[in-house]
Amino acid sequence: MESEISPDLVSSNVRRPALAVGVGIDLVEVDRIHSLLEKNGERFKHRVFTAGEIEYCDSCAESAMHYAARFAAKEAVAKALGTGFAEGVGWADIEVMRGGSGAPTVVLHGGAARVAAQAGVTRVLLSLTHTRTTAGASALLLSDI
Repeated sequence: MESEISPDLVSSNVRRPALAVGVGIDLVEVDRIHSLLEKNGERFKHRVFTAGEIEYCDSCAESAMHYAARFAAKEAVAKALGTGFAEGVGWADIEVMRGGSGAPTVVLHGGAARVAAQAGVTRVLLSLTHTRTTAGASALLLSDI
């Protein structure tokens, strides 16, 4: 059975006492992701992104910018978990979605959900930013007190 942390818990911005258990940040050059998309296309997309992420990014006018922001987000969350992409944590285990307000939300699956649960993570706060040249993300893992 696949482990999953509910997006209702993980990305909730509800204010309640919490302890920070991990923080991560990442910056990505949009041109680097654009080159990977041009060179490896569908293979790169399906190796790194979920079907939902691909559908969203492909629907955007400047898709490379949105892919880059999600790539940075996955890196930031993996760093915050303290594992990077090791210990059973894969790219598709960290899924970046848009919440109802348009704010990014994170759903953890598989190895990422397992590592997060072991660390007591109950929420992931994520911030994304991008320009035409650079995309960045910061992730904060919280455990309710």
